[in-house]
Amino acid sequence: MLRLLRSYKIVRVLFLTASLLGFNWGLYIYGVSTGQIVETSLGYYINPLVSVLLGFLFLQERLHRGQQVAVGLAFVGVGYFIWHLGTIPWISLGVAISFAFYGLLRKVAPVAPLLGLALETLLVTPITLVFIEYLSTHGQGHFGRSPGLTLLFMGAGIATSMPLLWFNNVAKRLPLATLGFFQYLNPSISLLLGLFAFHEPFTTTHAITFGCIWVALVLYSTTALRHAKGQL
Repeated sequence: MLRLLRSYKIVRVLFLTASLLGFNWGLYIYGVSTGQIVETSLGYYINPLVSVLLGFLFLQERLHRGQQVAVGLAFVGVGYFIWHLGTIPWISLGVAISFAFYGLLRKVAPVAPLLGLALETLLVTPITLVFIEYLSTHGQGHFGRSPGLTLLFMGAGIATSMPLLWFNNVAKRLPLATLGFFQYLNPSISLLLGLFAFHEPFTTTHAITFGCIWVALVLYSTTALRHAKGQL
């Protein structure tokens, strides 16, 4: 770790990825806290599309014909959803773009996933402590107010960091386009929780959007599997 901390280039990249991640989480929490859950969930559907675009632009990843159609279908589904919102979804776009660039930078950064996550945490810890102290002095902080609430905050950190560690491991092994499409599982699981746990409505707009995305997933995966078998 000390060797990596002496590398200005690596520290700069990891500070940038940590900042992107902090911005992404902060924007997501803001969206959920202000009753804009639909817009935040839309962001995580747009995110894989941005990952596909970044893989094409920066990593020279190529998509086969079936995969190109799949990407087009996903764009249609998300575009239809945006159209029915009737406004520019700035929270969605911020969530999508920030996490897509995070995935790109972590994929190309020459740092092991666990070590990279530890360094990211180390780099932003001083800023986080200053922010917590600022909130506390202005009567807006909650960390440390009670043992139960503090433990919940700490547990939320662990529950968030483990999937992020797994994401960083996968990002080193999969093409960015494939990684992007796997990220559709996250908002899909959220959909199931919203429907069956919180009894949220499922409109025609939702049905069309999810239909396009799931057809795109099947088409993309089938094309990728056929191409992989052809190379054996």
